[in-house]
Amino acid sequence: MRILVVEDEKKVAGFIKRGLEEETYAVDVAYDGMEGQQLAENNEYDVIVLDIMLPKKDGIEVLKELREKDIKTPVLLLTARDSVDDRVRGLDSGADDYLTKPFAFAELTARLKALMRRGEYGLTVLKFKDISLDPATRRAKRGEREIELTVKEYALLEYFLRNPDRVLTRTMIAEHVWDYTFDSETNVVDVYINHLRNKIDKDEKQKFIHTIRGVGYVLREEE
Repeated sequence: MRILVVEDEKKVAGFIKRGLEEETYAVDVAYDGMEGQQLAENNEYDVIVLDIMLPKKDGIEVLKELREKDIKTPVLLLTARDSVDDRVRGLDSGADDYLTKPFAFAELTARLKALMRRGEYGLTVLKFKDISLDPATRRAKRGEREIELTVKEYALLEYFLRNPDRVLTRTMIAEHVWDYTFDSETNVVDVYINHLRNKIDKDEKQKFIHTIRGVGYVLREEE
């Protein structure tokens, strides 16, 4: 899953980015409202973490304009303010939830997971044939066989399971599993796909992760 964090305090932004990446999310960061709005309008995110007090354009204005452009990505507002008026203004502008600084990282992740449960992604067990992945426990299995995954392998498998039978280009995979600063000219995507394929398909009669030559990869049954 891919998350946008719009936060001008670099220490706070770095803290959130590191923590979410440890939770297997791909994270983009913007340090002002204009940059954040541009990223939100030009990329697909599963959730946006948006500070209210931002340089160049405040979070409420960004949020209003995103909703006016029919961008429905769930938004969690962050602010140092703790007044009822600010909370009401944020929610009336289209925010899905609200968190006051300072906050515990565990509370942030709990709020984000709650937003994802409401959205199209949810946290239900993902399945394709005999492959299963439980986002709540982060356990992956092929039949009865437990599969140990690294952070990026987990994110790759989750992306495949949410898009079965859909050809995913290397660019799509890179943007969703890594972030917009990722160098798509490298072969890192292919390397990680091979690692995942070895864990999922190796020694199995039925192979599910297939290469679409010159394009990317797909999770599907062999024809």
